[in-house]
Amino acid sequence: MIIKSFKPSDCRESEVTDESAYLSRRRLLGAAAAGGLAAAVPGWARAEDASRYDGVEQGQPPAWFSSKLPSTKWQAATVKGESITPWRDATHYNNFYEFGTDKGDPAQNAGALKTEPWSVVVDGEVGKPGKYALEDFIKPYQLQERIYRLRCVEAWSMVIPWLGFPLSDLLKQVEPTSKARYVRFETLLDPQQMPGQRSSFALIDWPYVEGLRLDEAMHPLAILAVGMYGRELPNQNGAPLRLIVPWKYGFKGVKSIVRISLVEKQPETTWQRIAPGEYGFFANVNPNVDHPRWSQARERRLPSSLFSPNVRQTLMFNGYADEVASLYSGMDLRVNY
Repeated sequence: MIIKSFKPSDCRESEVTDESAYLSRRRLLGAAAAGGLAAAVPGWARAEDASRYDGVEQGQPPAWFSSKLPSTKWQAATVKGESITPWRDATHYNNFYEFGTDKGDPAQNAGALKTEPWSVVVDGEVGKPGKYALEDFIKPYQLQERIYRLRCVEAWSMVIPWLGFPLSDLLKQVEPTSKARYVRFETLLDPQQMPGQRSSFALIDWPYVEGLRLDEAMHPLAILAVGMYGRELPNQNGAPLRLIVPWKYGFKGVKSIVRISLVEKQPETTWQRIAPGEYGFFANVNPNVDHPRWSQARERRLPSSLFSPNVRQTLMFNGYADEVASLYSGMDLRVNY
């Protein structure tokens, strides 16, 4: 499934990158077809100044990741007329409370997280439950590059090129039973590696839990990501496996996933449990429904600064309304926030 219908939330490749980078990518991918693995990384990512990657390199990517790059579908989904957020901003301004509560804590503290070996449990209302080594979990799926808007509930935003595969592909393979109504996701629980889990920030009852309704999880825009910017995921961005649901606020994008459960009843999610009046289960981006403590009508697109603010109007469903609004037909979005 390749999203190439050029709906309002999509655009042609030349609108996302300049022409030279676009042509460079095609030359490099042509070389990749001839057997050059390094050339499989998109041109715009490889051409970036090396200093942009300071402090986030994790060494050589795992073999399973490198082996999938030559067949990756680049720019399977894009956004119209918007610049990609610089790598440095995307990897050094994060919420990942397992590594600390400040935006810079994940980049500072997540480097020691061991993501090899890694396993994922799939259980609950499925015909094919199991525990899978990550390389086996990923093996059946072709990677796609999805350039998506990311909107945080805190009213800042980015545009990030993810590498992953549709969540629906996995769900179809594990064969949901007739009782499956929701999908529950769980993050790694490991206080030895994740200092935030042993800190005094006790509001969170670890592990971090998120969830989707089954029809949301089956929507073609929802993906499981294993990379970004043509590279493997950095630890602070949710390595080695995270959820991306671009029409929802960023906290729905559970990171470092170790369990995916199909369940009959709506799961109680982490932020919903902490503050149910502020963080609802659905968490759809909606400029018409404010957070109790701030407006959601506008957002600060990174990079942004006091003297050079980059503020814009927030779009309904983060700009993906044409694709996903039908999922919520007849629902009161002020109640189902």
